[in-house]
Amino acid sequence: MKKNDLLTPEGTRDLLFDESVARRTVEDKLQKLFKSYGYSEVITPGLEFYDVFMLKSRYFAQESMYKLSDGKGRLMVIRPDSTMPIARLSATRLKDEAFPLKLFYNQNIFRINPKDSGRDDEITQSGVEIIGGDSKKSDMEILNLATEALTVLETEDFRFEIGDSALFKILISRITDDEEETEIIREYIENKNLPELKLILGKYGGNDDARALYSLPKLFGGEEVFKRAEDIFKDKKAFDVLEDIKQAYEYLCRLGFKDKITLDLGLVNKANYYTGLLFRGYTEGFGMPVLSGGRYDALMGDFGSSHTATGFAVNVNAVANALLRKNQAPLIKPAEVLVYAEKDAAAQGFAHCRSLVSRGITAENALQNTFEEALRYAVKKGISTVEKVDPLGNTEKIKI
Repeated sequence: MKKNDLLTPEGTRDLLFDESVARRTVEDKLQKLFKSYGYSEVITPGLEFYDVFMLKSRYFAQESMYKLSDGKGRLMVIRPDSTMPIARLSATRLKDEAFPLKLFYNQNIFRINPKDSGRDDEITQSGVEIIGGDSKKSDMEILNLATEALTVLETEDFRFEIGDSALFKILISRITDDEEETEIIREYIENKNLPELKLILGKYGGNDDARALYSLPKLFGGEEVFKRAEDIFKDKKAFDVLEDIKQAYEYLCRLGFKDKITLDLGLVNKANYYTGLLFRGYTEGFGMPVLSGGRYDALMGDFGSSHTATGFAVNVNAVANALLRKNQAPLIKPAEVLVYAEKDAAAQGFAHCRSLVSRGITAENALQNTFEEALRYAVKKGISTVEKVDPLGNTEKIKI
């Protein structure tokens, strides 16, 4: 007995009318932006080998990926991420291209999320990747492009957070090499769960690095964060990371975004292939990031490439939903004219539709049996004009 033939799987949904228009509007704006800065589009397969995502570093938990097998019994996954396939592509088919590579994509990813998390399992992402090039210049370009993306998407109220994953990696490597414990500590820091963080770090006593880890979630705010951080971090490695963040912050300020930037030294992304600068973009009315990215040099090495890399992705679903909330009027417009062909005038009716369309008028061909049915349909759809066509090609215009 069928139970699910009328349902969509959990974490997915159908998009109707205005939702589809909003999605395409966001995608088109981002594609135009990326192309204008010289980025080239790539599309990776929806199916990838499981091995692509299970390298020596476990970037994604296996239970978060949708899995299946191919005709030879090999384990496959439905693409849970776009950056790793592009890293694979850059290290293989694109290895002889001129570097740096500037790539963009627009495609869906699939991840299994807790069903009470409020997150979709299927997400459309539009993003860019820079493979190779000078790291500092690449970071500045990617920051500029990220803020421009939020601007062209008309998210004027956006907020931008910056941090650096290297701080967490430096500190955690000095107190534990246990992957499970590292992930627990990372999650507590990211969620700013200070009570639980204090408990798990308590076993390290007065260790300076443990105390610095506990401070990370509290190093959040404006320019004053740098002074507070300098009083906590005592070694050159950490100071060098702080200097990198400061340069990124000052660059964004020079671009005119000072009032939109928040420093967050507790910014530690779950996809732990990030190795340096991290950033996230938020818009009003959506509690999770609509844009996220950063530097991921080590990931390229996992695929046998010596190139550095950075990039970001926009959650198209989230931005499209924000666009729908912002626009009170419907995004989808009805046809301007409904063309009704009388009996034996189907060809003449289609010819009249073509003539209207060629003049830039949206015209819908009526499929009703009677003219009265066509009029009722036009009223319900909000079509303002009905044009009736007879077998001789004569037309009669009726305003609704």
